[in-house]
Amino acid sequence: MSSTLAAPVHSDLLIKKSRFIACVQPMTDRATAQQVVADLKAQHPAAAHVCWALLAGGQSAAVDDGEPSGTAGRPMLDVLRHQDLEGVLATVVRYFGGVKLGAGGLVRAYTDSVAQALLTASKVAIIKTRTLQCAVPYALEGWLRRELAGAQAQLLEVRHGDAVDFAFSLPDTAAPALIAALNEAGGGRVAWRDDTDAAPC
Repeated sequence: MSSTLAAPVHSDLLIKKSRFIACVQPMTDRATAQQVVADLKAQHPAAAHVCWALLAGGQSAAVDDGEPSGTAGRPMLDVLRHQDLEGVLATVVRYFGGVKLGAGGLVRAYTDSVAQALLTASKVAIIKTRTLQCAVPYALEGWLRRELAGAQAQLLEVRHGDAVDFAFSLPDTAAPALIAALNEAGGGRVAWRDDTDAAPC
């Protein structure tokens, strides 16, 4: 199961006179990540590089910021992937100390910087949820409310019209069992909306 971070964490390493200041933090999208990186560059105008990696679904990124290609952003991204993180931004600010590290040395330095920060990170499991909509006759409203409460589904909306329309969410893994149980117990009187998977077979 993927995790994200509860709060930003930092590390500060000195490797052959170069200083590597890392931060790993929760992040939802690329635009916000780019703003964080821009702010870091403004805070560290004397830094040689501000490299970063983002894992956020289809908005992931790995940026070397002037370091040799593949020696910074990609290794940082690999650390995030290895720890099964999602929705996380890793940044490393490097102050060059005058000693070149070589490609292998750079990969190790950026990898170690991010890994060191993550040692103290508090991780939060990402539980994917699914939103379902259904309608029942008025006579079944109380029953359905009890079933949803028992399944720990979150009630999002209830509308009263010709029937009672419910919108609710629950963990994705729990949805199939609840759908099957409601279809069986409801005797075909639960009408599902906007979710073809929910229709009785």
